[in-house]
Amino acid sequence: METQRQRKISTVIQKDIADILQGSIRAEGVNNLIISVTKVAVTVDLSIARVYLSIFPSSNIDSIIEGVRSNKALIKHELAQRTRNQLRRVPDLEFFVDDSLDYIEKIDQSLKGTDNPILDPDLLDKRKKS
Repeated sequence: METQRQRKISTVIQKDIADILQGSIRAEGVNNLIISVTKVAVTVDLSIARVYLSIFPSSNIDSIIEGVRSNKALIKHELAQRTRNQLRRVPDLEFFVDDSLDYIEKIDQSLKGTDNPILDPDLLDKRKKS
């Protein structure tokens, strides 16, 4: 169960990381990429924040998430600058891909087509627990 403090910190981190990532995309001049922060989960001791990113288009997700992970120190520093009056210590950041939208889209396509996952559940990939 998530405490009120964890929820507040998650919300602050989610908003600021979204601003940081969107700003860096604009600064690079990339127009055809959208990265959104769908969820931030903070551990009970507030030492680790798991950041879930939704990336569109999903053609080169692996390279984008590796780029974000390699710039983790810069993102954490920028986050610390933005939250210096709200957080004493910025948690370590871990970045993950949120594929729930792709999963929902796959289910929608399957339901509209002849391949019905209700009749044949083997058509859909098993969800990974995160």
